Amino acid sequence: MREAEPISGSLLAWYDAHARTLPWRVGPADRAAGIRPEAYAVWLSEVMLQQTTVAVVIPYFNAFRHAWPDVGALAGAADADVMAAWAGLGYYARARNLLKCARIVAGDLGGVFPETRIELIALPGIGPYTAAAIAAIAFDQPETVVDGNVERVMARLFAVETPLPAAKPDLVRLATGLTTDHRPGDYAQALMDLGASVCRPRTPACGICPLAQNCLARNRGMATELPHRVRNAAKPVRRGVAYLARRSDGAWLVERRPDAGLLGGMLGWPGSSWAEGPVCPVAEPPVPGAWTEVPGEVRHTFTHFHLRLRLMSARVGTDARPRRGFFAPADRFSPGDLPTVMRKAFELTQAHLPAD
Repeated sequence: MREAEPISGSLLAWYDAHARTLPWRVGPADRAAGIRPEAYAVWLSEVMLQQTTVAVVIPYFNAFRHAWPDVGALAGAADADVMAAWAGLGYYARARNLLKCARIVAGDLGGVFPETRIELIALPGIGPYTAAAIAAIAFDQPETVVDGNVERVMARLFAVETPLPAAKPDLVRLATGLTTDHRPGDYAQALMDLGASVCRPRTPACGICPLAQNCLARNRGMATELPHRVRNAAKPVRRGVAYLARRSDGAWLVERRPDAGLLGGMLGWPGSSWAEGPVCPVAEPPVPGAWTEVPGEVRHTFTHFHLRLRLMSARVGTDARPRRGFFAPADRFSPGDLPTVMRKAFELTQAHLPAD
C-alpha cells in the first residue's frame, strides 16, 4: 500500500500544483525548464530555518541577499555587520558558523559549494539534516531530508505511536524507504510543504491530502493524535541584572559578549551572570553614576530556560570612564544591532527615562 513509487508520484503531482513560493526556491515549473537552484540561497535559507519559522526567516533572507548577494560577498563581510543583521533570529552560533562556512567556501573551495552530503557535513554549521537538505534541493541528490514537518508526515503515514524524540530513528528509516531517485530535490521540498500546509500539527487537512489513501493514521482515525510527544520538563527560571548607562551626548554603554556561549559575539548591556534561584545575582555597576531601578522587568525565553532581567539605568557625563564595556556614539548606535533580549531591555528603559 505504501510502496515508494506511488507515494512519490502522488506527492510530486500535488507539489507541481501547490508548491509554496519562497524566495530561495526554484519552483517545479522552472526546475523542469532547466533552472537550477542556487546552492548559496539553499544553504543560507536552511541555516536560517534551523529552529525558526518560514514567516520569520523570509525578511531576514531577503535582507541578507540584498547586503551579501553571493558567498564571496558574505565571506568578506565584517563579523559585527553580520551579527547585527542576524539579530532577532536567535541561536547566534549559527551566524558565527555562517561566516566560517562562507569563508571556507569562498577561500578554500573557490566559491563553489560541494555537492554531496559527506562533503557538505564537513563544513562549519552544517549538520546531518542541513547537509542532506542542501544536497537534495541544490544538487538533486537522492538524500533523505527529515525536518519536523517530515517527522509528522511519517508518523501519521505509518501510524508510529512511539513518542518523539525516541521515534526519530524509526521515522528517518521510514522516510529513507520512500526517498526517490526521481526529482529528489522536488520530492524533499514536497514532503516539507505537505507537512507545513496540509499535514498540520493540530488540524491536518486529510480531505485534501494526496497521501490520504496511504495514511494509516487517517484510516485508523488517529491522525490528530500523532505524533505522540514526551512532555518536556518545565524550563527553569534564571535571573540577572543589566545596567544601561546613557551619556549626556547620547552615547550608550555597551559591551561585546564573549564569542563562546549564549549570544556570543553580540552587543549587550553590562550586567550580572544569569543564575537560577529566587534571588537575582548582583554585579558592580560598570560605571559610577546615580543608578535607579527601571520599573518592571524584561522577560525572555531561550531554548532551555526563562530569563527575568532587572534593569538599572543612569545618566552619566561625557567624562565617565567605564570599568567594562565602551560607549557607542549616538550616531553609530542602533537598537536593531542588539539581540532581542537586549533590545527589550533598551525599549523598557527608554520608556521610563525622563525627557532630555
